[in-house]
Amino acid sequence: MATAPAPFTYRRSPSASSALEQWLKDHPQDAVAHPQPWDVSRSEIYRDDTWGPVFADMRARAPINRITGSRYGDYWNVASHKAILHVESLPELFSSSWRHGGITISDPPAHIDPAVLAERQLPMFIAMDRPEHTGQRRTVAPAFTPSEILRLDGELRTRTAQVLDSLPLGRQFDWVDKVSIELTTGMLAILFGFPWEDRRLLPFWSDWAGDVELTVARELSDERFAILGEMAHYFGRLWADRMGKPPTPDLISMMLHSPAMNRMSRQEFMGNLVLLIVGGNDTTRNTMSGVIHALDQFPDQRAVLENDPSLIPNAVQEALRFVTPLAHMRRTATADTELLGQPISAGDKVVMWYISANRDEAVFPDPDRFIVTRENARRHLSFGHGIHRCVGARLAELQLRVLLEEMHARRMRVHVTGATERVRANFVHGFRRMEVTVERA
Repeated sequence: MATAPAPFTYRRSPSASSALEQWLKDHPQDAVAHPQPWDVSRSEIYRDDTWGPVFADMRARAPINRITGSRYGDYWNVASHKAILHVESLPELFSSSWRHGGITISDPPAHIDPAVLAERQLPMFIAMDRPEHTGQRRTVAPAFTPSEILRLDGELRTRTAQVLDSLPLGRQFDWVDKVSIELTTGMLAILFGFPWEDRRLLPFWSDWAGDVELTVARELSDERFAILGEMAHYFGRLWADRMGKPPTPDLISMMLHSPAMNRMSRQEFMGNLVLLIVGGNDTTRNTMSGVIHALDQFPDQRAVLENDPSLIPNAVQEALRFVTPLAHMRRTATADTELLGQPISAGDKVVMWYISANRDEAVFPDPDRFIVTRENARRHLSFGHGIHRCVGARLAELQLRVLLEEMHARRMRVHVTGATERVRANFVHGFRRMEVTVERA
């Protein structure tokens, strides 16, 4: 008599960060020296929050400069606001395509088997050039229109209120876990029509997908792809369940009913899931933590905001500038060119450091201060610029605004009172843990 197959098991541990830390401890011989002071690919400067002076020096002396022999190979640093706008405005010359290297500083592991590499390439629309990019972006864009944002406002506000009302007063807890992850994970579950009881799989997959550092170790690269395969398996079940059913306003249904996306390969399906999960999770999650840290770091600005809640929308823009939840995006030159006086060759890797542009003194006076009344806060580049500007920017802004509004309505003041652990990564920029205590203002 045949037995029923065992149910598919989805891993929930270890976290990407703990796996990387363990690998680094177990392989000290593989530690890479960084003799070049402007090699800002090294992840420890973001973990230790020491990146600011490095970029400030770069902006002052050579905002476009070339690094050779880094862990990620040779690349160009693009550190000024003006230069990044120039690169973003020329998408044909500075390609985002996965075929040329994609959107992060990392490259495939050296000596990888070509067949394995082909299997692990994950095309996604942010890592495509026109016209491919256009059709796929248009598919998901309806989920983020003003009317959809308005529709989501009530549900988002209710959930935010519930989370805030559950927080303990006067007792220390981890804001990242209890608030930032919970709120962004809930919104992702709503956007995907994802089963609520499994929603914590989403940040687990997001961290494994978005941690560029994992590519330094072949074993972790293998584990990463296996975990992303589990993600594709889960979403494949959701896809199959919605086939043949009328369209619904969730992202799976939108892709299923789109001629531009309903015949995706498995790799392309995985790639776009990674994009939507990382984009919907890390940007908002890390800014939700970063704005609390900034308000605690600058209590004078917290007082200004508490006294005038009409400043909240502008404070959201300033938080996005100040935190910069994604530190960089990569492009690849498709032809020989010149970038503000520097000769760039076809095939060169060009890395735009949004984290530096958002502190550019030429654009943002006193850039290292969090200023809720900053007049030009909206000029930040945290969502990118041009054809690849974040499709979910309005939703991210809404989530941040609602959080601050609901906190103000409850007169909540949050103090950082315990351990703070930042992400050890050169792509995702934010917090793993931030212990806080809440009081009434």
